[in-house]
Amino acid sequence: MRSLLSCPTAQSAHPVDVGQRTEAIVLAELMRRGHRVLLPYGTNHRYDLVIDTGARFLRAQCKTGRLRGGRICFKTASTRANTLRAFTRPYDGEIDLFLIYCPDTDRVYALDVDEAASSEGVLRVEPTANGQAKGIRWAADHELPA
Repeated sequence: MRSLLSCPTAQSAHPVDVGQRTEAIVLAELMRRGHRVLLPYGTNHRYDLVIDTGARFLRAQCKTGRLRGGRICFKTASTRANTLRAFTRPYDGEIDLFLIYCPDTDRVYALDVDEAASSEGVLRVEPTANGQAKGIRWAADHELPA
């Protein structure tokens, strides 16, 4: 007898579905590594989850990273729109860190909110074309610790 789950459907590319998959992957990785994770009740919180370190609570926003030109790029501000215009709002002071899942590398990265630019974050995977090394934020340095 064929398993009911043997024929998966194509994954939805809708932003809400992509975000929920990212949150689930990040949560699973944190739990697998033994972290205590709290999930907020309700909707429209600025953070997706909270990590209980024992000494403090870290509010985390989960983001999906896209591999482009040797860099993992991710949004560091939320955007909402109405019929007149779009509103962009950074996370400064409302979260402590970004947890970024990149499907192309199949890894989770952690970046302090104070280290991220106000609209887009970048983690470099491949060396730059001109050999620049100063000021580069390497993805390997931000991989989620075991």
